[in-house]
Amino acid sequence: MDETDGFDARLHSAWEWWDAAIEDAQEGRWTRTTLERRVMDDIAVATPAYVDPSTELPWPVRLGRLAAWAEVLRVAARAGGWELVSVTGVTPPRPAGMAELLSAIHAVGEQGEIWLRRLPLDGPPTSRAVRGFEAFLFGPGAADDLRQFFYD
Repeated sequence: MDETDGFDARLHSAWEWWDAAIEDAQEGRWTRTTLERRVMDDIAVATPAYVDPSTELPWPVRLGRLAAWAEVLRVAARAGGWELVSVTGVTPPRPAGMAELLSAIHAVGEQGEIWLRRLPLDGPPTSRAVRGFEAFLFGPGAADDLRQFFYD
């Protein structure tokens, strides 16, 4: 696979939407509801946990861990009545809130689904690209630590 698949733009936009939602929460422009808190707790339980990057995982497992986030986020959005939208190349609405946060994370998981689906035909994506998406989802300061970004 080459870098023309648009995943760099997807990741960049996902970070913008993520940052908007976190900033608006931390600045008091978005205060989570009880439902939003519960959904975030459920996301934390339902998504794969961080795995040390030195662990050699087969490509289907590695991409499957990214893809798992997409389904979890679709279920979370349906549960809360939020609409997931494409974030690529779109400025997040402000104030940003739960729909924007879920859309950002979903964009990353959805890329994992695309790569996983195309793996048999195209082979694995570049390691650099996958590391970028893994950094968004896993590890310190990432979606894996989502609950720590809120002060409410």
